[in-house]
Amino acid sequence: MIRIQKLVKRYDNRTVLHGLDLHVHDGEVYALLGPNGAGKSTTIGCLLGFVQADDGVIQLAGSGLPPAQAAVEHAAYIAENVALYERLTGVENVEFFMRLLGRTPRRAEIEALLERAGLPEHAWHRMAQGYSKGMRQKVGIVMALAKGARVLVLDEPTSGLDPEASVAFGELVRTLADDGAAVLMATHDLFRAQELADRCGMLVGGQLAGEWKLGDLNAGELERNYLDILARRV
Repeated sequence: MIRIQKLVKRYDNRTVLHGLDLHVHDGEVYALLGPNGAGKSTTIGCLLGFVQADDGVIQLAGSGLPPAQAAVEHAAYIAENVALYERLTGVENVEFFMRLLGRTPRRAEIEALLERAGLPEHAWHRMAQGYSKGMRQKVGIVMALAKGARVLVLDEPTSGLDPEASVAFGELVRTLADDGAAVLMATHDLFRAQELADRCGMLVGGQLAGEWKLGDLNAGELERNYLDILARRV
């Protein structure tokens, strides 16, 4: 579902991504780890067409389209802080999004999606300006569901969430992967990555410095591997 090969990105005289190779299959959650400045955000930007790569191949859902067009067709992006129209309700935000997709929204369909995402019923018709971060994340998931996205790209999705909201969000993402979506999740949260993801890769200096199947590691082993790689790179 996600195929990145030999990806290179430079800013002026500084190379941020050095021939990055990364693949995520359908039905898989892949956690992209790494310290600040490792190139995670640049990777996501190139994947979604927000950033123009200097070299390499990016393919989404088997499409031969350029990244920006393929992302419009097949992907959903959920940022660390999901932006909603503050003076619209949860239902109205999803309605507006669906109209942008050229669809005629049905209120019952939207409410069913909000229920599936775990947004409390009392919040469906409240203005989004009063939403918590966890509630905003759930509306973001609903938009991905409404679009029928086959690829989900998440940028620090559990940052700032309380433990209960983080667990609920992780369970929802796991359900979407089990339904066939490919999920790429950039995160600093080693515990959540180990609990949620099938595989993880560690990005350091724009290169994949390590990659693991998480069923083979516990959280402590993942942390030790992470710290060992950082120590070798200093």
